Amino acid sequence: MSHSTVPRSRAEADTTEKTPVASGGATGPRKKKPPTGKLSFGLRLRRDRVLLLMTLPAVLLVLLFNYVPILGNVVAFQEYDPYISDNGIVSILNSPWVGLENFQRIFEDSAFWNAVKNTLVLFVLQLVLYFPIPILLALLINSVVRPRVRAVSQAILYLPHFFSWVLVIAVFQQLFGGAGILSQLLRENGYDGLNIMTNPDTFAFLITAQSVWKDAGWGIIVFLAALASVNHDLYEAAAMDGAGRWRRMWHVTLPALRPVIALLLVLRVGDALTVGFEQILLQRDYVGPGAAEVLDTFVWWNGVRNQDFSYAAAAGLVKGVISLGLVLAANKVAHLMGEQGVYKK
Repeated sequence: MSHSTVPRSRAEADTTEKTPVASGGATGPRKKKPPTGKLSFGLRLRRDRVLLLMTLPAVLLVLLFNYVPILGNVVAFQEYDPYISDNGIVSILNSPWVGLENFQRIFEDSAFWNAVKNTLVLFVLQLVLYFPIPILLALLINSVVRPRVRAVSQAILYLPHFFSWVLVIAVFQQLFGGAGILSQLLRENGYDGLNIMTNPDTFAFLITAQSVWKDAGWGIIVFLAALASVNHDLYEAAAMDGAGRWRRMWHVTLPALRPVIALLLVLRVGDALTVGFEQILLQRDYVGPGAAEVLDTFVWWNGVRNQDFSYAAAAGLVKGVISLGLVLAANKVAHLMGEQGVYKK
């Protein structure tokens, strides 16, 4: 007498169904495919409708102030004159088309290439001298044992971020200007005074020092958040294996920061051509455009001051295209290094 297979439980009986067997007409158990867990678009829309309504105002603001102005780049291909009007119609619709003439003017302009050179020099200096400092400060604060000392240190480092660039430049003027504290000390000891604020040769280092003092403390927030997520069992296991403080930092802490460092580095490379508009514009007249002119001030000077809107729009469009290419290239490098970057593969 043959016995058929009987499911062991009611749950197992519900997940099986009879299927025909090839050798005969008998049936055997076959498990159903587990549910995929994917919801339809309509179900997800109804489920997340409250969150979508909450984010709608922010999305509308981004569209209004970030994406709608992109349409204005059309003036880069026109001889735009804001004072042209025809029965109240917007002047942008009446400006004559000139094609790529503005871009040809840009590539033949030595002042544009000088601004590109100054921008790249400042970017390299800030990448080498400024970018590692928040990481080092985060590691230093994370190593402080006493919570009160750590909180005071964070507050002191954060504070300059809330200063305006006018105040930051005024502080540096009082320290390193021609009548500043440093010059007075040198004169009192028989040396000639220094005026670093008006020296074109040291302007790039001055800009980098101002950025470090103002924003390095604020930049450690992301790295401290990444350090807070590190499992302390890893440190204990490394200590039990005989690893000292430096080896624990090298083999536990820095690998935990690596994804964050890669992401911020990609974003920083994409922002390479934006090195501080307000900061440099306030000091442009001190050292002259030869040393202080960058792409942002070049666009502002030609577009706002000289009223050459089409030429400035073309320069800004070139800058945007180059920045997009830098983001994509840096993100590709991050993928090759095994990191996620801005987006996944």
